[in-house]
Amino acid sequence: MSEPPTCCICLDEFTSPTTLPCGHVFCLECIGEYWRINDACQCPLCKADFPERLELKTNQTLQSLAKTVPLRAGEVPCDFCSEEQAAVRSCLTCLASYCTAHLQPHYQSEDLRRHQLINVMKNLDDSVCRMHERPLGLFCKSDQTCICTKCAEIDHRGHRIISINREAAKKKGILKRRRSKLQQEIHTRRSKVHEIKLSGDIGGESPQAAWMQNTKLLEQLEGEITELQEKNTELEQLLQTEDNLLFLQRFLHP
Repeated sequence: MSEPPTCCICLDEFTSPTTLPCGHVFCLECIGEYWRINDACQCPLCKADFPERLELKTNQTLQSLAKTVPLRAGEVPCDFCSEEQAAVRSCLTCLASYCTAHLQPHYQSEDLRRHQLINVMKNLDDSVCRMHERPLGLFCKSDQTCICTKCAEIDHRGHRIISINREAAKKKGILKRRRSKLQQEIHTRRSKVHEIKLSGDIGGESPQAAWMQNTKLLEQLEGEITELQEKNTELEQLLQTEDNLLFLQRFLHP
């Protein structure tokens, strides 16, 4: 059997294929992004120019040949699909994520074309600078806060600024050392509990007094162990946060 047709921009099978007047076919998202970035209506293959911005429409024949891929682990679902489909772009203006089909109006409507489209982001509301409507991709070490590129140029000019990923790696190192210390404290208290349970007497006192003292000490130690285990679980869950921006936000504001 012949291989399925592919888009010459993404080199993958077509998703929402659209045909230009010159006859060449591209993914709707690929040609839409190409025109948006280059600010010109031109075929990437034959360089044919189109004087007016075309209304991109899906080629239904090729669309019927395209495979519907179910949402995989870690992918962001489209905010408008009745059945979960993976989003391919997020819009900073709409604060929503779109699959290829629902993204189509952003490449057709004159007003929507002005919106800022970015790579798909999880937790979009918390991923955008509310002042400048740009992605939070930087970290200000001077103020210990996540910022956008515009913040870095204006409000945090002259501050110590690094990437979100680099700061997240440092913070995760701190948490791993903190968690290791917690686990050692838990181990020490468990050993003490085991020691007390094996001991029938303390300091030569009467059995009743020793029992009461042991019981009180055991209750205190077990309470401390429970509290330390809860902290250890919180640290473990935080360390498992894959999104570095979300991790930093949770780290800074637990």
